[in-house]
Amino acid sequence: MTKRRSRGDGSIYWEESRQRYVAEVTVGYTPAGKRRTRKRFAKTKTDAKELLKELQRELEDGVTEDRKYTVAHAVRDFLEYGLPRRSKSTVDKLTTLAETHIIPRLGARKLRELTAEDVDRWLSERAQVLSTRSLREVLSLLRRSIERAQKREKVRRNVVLLCEVPEGRAGRPSKSLTFEQAEAVLRAAEGTPMRAYVVVSLLTGARTEEMRALTWSHVDLVGRPDASPPIPPHMMVWRSVREHGDTKTRKSRRSLALPKRCVEALRAHQVKQDYMRTLARERWQETGLVFSSAVGTELDAANVRRAFRKVVEKAGLEAKDWTPASYGTASSRCSRTAAYRSSRSRA
Repeated sequence: MTKRRSRGDGSIYWEESRQRYVAEVTVGYTPAGKRRTRKRFAKTKTDAKELLKELQRELEDGVTEDRKYTVAHAVRDFLEYGLPRRSKSTVDKLTTLAETHIIPRLGARKLRELTAEDVDRWLSERAQVLSTRSLREVLSLLRRSIERAQKREKVRRNVVLLCEVPEGRAGRPSKSLTFEQAEAVLRAAEGTPMRAYVVVSLLTGARTEEMRALTWSHVDLVGRPDASPPIPPHMMVWRSVREHGDTKTRKSRRSLALPKRCVEALRAHQVKQDYMRTLARERWQETGLVFSSAVGTELDAANVRRAFRKVVEKAGLEAKDWTPASYGTASSRCSRTAAYRSSRSRA
């Protein structure tokens, strides 16, 4: 009589539908109490015994990797569950990178069979169409996806850690307004709805997502000239339109001095907003925002971009080459110098 295996030792049996012997071990249970198993198939009982020993060794090593688990499974699992505190825009960006550059080329590969050579070849091919920075982003996404799968015992190791980022295509060069261009934009903004927005963001270097979240309670148009040392008019950049209202980094929470030209533009904007509030009547929503829509609500990024490009075109520049982000961040050094020159010339 064949001796029965002890509980947990696994089992070997014949599966008629496949015409194969099956080596099977229990690797755990689902939250609902259903048994989770791992199986291997062999033509002979002797081969099945060897496969059973292999499964048992893996269990002793604490590995319960899923042989059917693919790169696509790992990446999509990370995108769905591995980014709980990221903004929707960040998740959307990473999803686009995954669906465009990772899943179509590596997605069908079994994760346990993925090699460093596979990743190197993929990176070399992607380097023909992506910049070095974008290559870092897609490689980081793949690394974190496999790292998550590794922690959940879907795979033994993370081969991405063995790979280096190659040199990609030259990225889009950063640029900033020259002093002449900055002054042209400031002149073009006069008499437009974007005047205060352009003047303040250009002369302080504040980011567009910070400008759209700025409230009057964080703006001081007087300062404390009698203090020691004197405190100039300033705005407190403590919020942004990012998820949870945080600024881009912790160090981005700062107070920025306002040149005389900014103070004048904001005072005029305050009067204009009061008039808009009167016209809107019951439709007005009191948000306290400095830069708002005609009914007091938060400005949409696309609307700001369109309105700004009209100003840029009026200044004689190529509108499609500039956005509020490009002139407000890349040119922060230029902006500070322009602010100094502007305030000196109007003092």
